[in-house]
Amino acid sequence: MLNYLWLGLVALAVLIGGVTGRLAEVTSGAFQMADTAVMKIALPLAGIMALWLGVMRLAERSGLVQQLARALRAPMRWLFPEVPADHPAMGSMLMNMAANMLGLANAATPLGLRAMRDLETLNRIPGTATNAMCTFLAINTSSIQLLPTTAIAILATQHAQDPAAIVGTALLATICSTVAGVAAVKWLQSWPGFRIRPESVPAAAATTEAALAPESEVPAEPAPLTPWGRAALAMLVGFFAALFLWQVLAPAGFHAATAGVHARIFPAQVAPPAGEDASAQPIALRAIGTLSLLAVPGLLVFFPAYAAARGVKVYEEFVEGAKEGFGVALRVIPFLVAILVAIGMFRGAGGIEAMKSLLAPLLTPLGFPPDLLPLVLVRPLSGSASTGLFTELAQRLGPDSLTVRMAGTIFGSTETTFYVIAVYFGSVAIRRTRHAVAAGLFADFIGVVASVIICRLMFG
Repeated sequence: MLNYLWLGLVALAVLIGGVTGRLAEVTSGAFQMADTAVMKIALPLAGIMALWLGVMRLAERSGLVQQLARALRAPMRWLFPEVPADHPAMGSMLMNMAANMLGLANAATPLGLRAMRDLETLNRIPGTATNAMCTFLAINTSSIQLLPTTAIAILATQHAQDPAAIVGTALLATICSTVAGVAAVKWLQSWPGFRIRPESVPAAAATTEAALAPESEVPAEPAPLTPWGRAALAMLVGFFAALFLWQVLAPAGFHAATAGVHARIFPAQVAPPAGEDASAQPIALRAIGTLSLLAVPGLLVFFPAYAAARGVKVYEEFVEGAKEGFGVALRVIPFLVAILVAIGMFRGAGGIEAMKSLLAPLLTPLGFPPDLLPLVLVRPLSGSASTGLFTELAQRLGPDSLTVRMAGTIFGSTETTFYVIAVYFGSVAIRRTRHAVAAGLFADFIGVVASVIICRLMFG
C-alpha cells in the first residue's frame, strides 16, 4: 500500500505543481526535506538511540524487561499472539507504550525501534511486516495520551485561560482511536490482499529467531538482590515518591515560595500558565504532569541502579547497548528520505490547499470546521508542519475558541503516521507494510472524528 501512496504523492505533486506553476516549490520541497531527513532527524536520532538502547541493555541484563513482560502477559498475549510470552519484544513494546502514554517522545521512539528489532527476530519473511509489527504500529499511531504536553505548551504560550482543558478530551479521543486502530489491524490482517501467504523463501534469505537474535537476548542469570541492594533501591524509590508527592500535594504557599527552583528544574511546557498557581490545577492533572516529568530521570537512574544491585557491570553493558544506536540511525535514512521527499513535494505543489478546497464544501454541513482541514491533512505527514499550523490557528482564532480546542485535541490524539511507519519499518528494512498504513490512517480518522464530537459535547 505504501508503494501506491508514495507514487501518488510524487505524481500528484508534479501534476499539481505543473498546473499551478509551482514546480520550483516542488523542487525546493524535495531538496529541503531530503536535508531534513538526514541532518535534522536521522543524525540527532543516533545519540538518543545510543542513550536508550544502552539503558535497555541494562534493563535486559538485570532481568527487569522479562519481569515486566511476565506481569502483563495476559493482555500482551491477546494483542500479540504470534510473540512468545517470554520474548524480549514483549518488554520492549510495553516500555514503548508507557513512554507514549506519558508523552515522552524522545524515549518512545528509541524504545519502539528496539521493539521492532526484537520483533524482526521472529519474522520468517524478510522485508514483509508481520501481524505483530502491524499491530504494534497501529498502537503507536493511536496511543492513549495521558498528557498532550506539546499542545498544552502551545496553548499556554498563546495565553489560553485554561491550556489544560484539552487533557480530558485528548484522553477520550485517544481511547477511541486506539480501540479503532487495534480493531482495524486485527480485521484487516485476515483480508486476502493483506494476508501472509505460505510461500517458499530461499534458504539463504530465510530468517529465524535463532539466526537473528543477538547474544544479549539470552542474558546470563543476574545475581540475586542483596539486603544492601534492596535498601538502596528502596531509598531511591522513596526519594522519587517524595518528590512526586511534593509536586502534587504541596500547598499553594510552598509552590509560590519555590517557584524559582521549580522553573529551573521543570520544563516550561508542563508548568502552570502565567499567573496560575500549580495548586490551582486539578490534582489529577498535576499528578500526570509530575509523572511525565519524573519518568525519564527516574528510568535513567533506576535501571542502572537496579542492574548494579544485581551484579551487572553497568558501564560496560551500557556501552555495548549504545553501540547499536548509530547503526539504527543509518538504516532509517533511505526510508526517511523517500517518505519525507514525497511529502515535501506534495506540500510545495499546493496539494494540501487543493485538498482543503475540495473537501471543505463536503465537511462544513457535517459540523466540521473548515479551519481544521489543513491541520488534519498535514498531521499524518509532518509533525513540525502540524505544530506550525496549530500555532497559527491559535493566534488567528484565539486559544480558547472551540475550533482551537478541537485542533488541540486532534493534535494531541493523532500521530505523524507516515513518519512513524518510515522510521519504524525502515529500522528493520521492511518494505511490504501490508495493512499497517490502512490501520494507522483509520485510527487517525477516528481520532479526528472523536475529537470534534467530544469537544462539541464538552465545550460547545
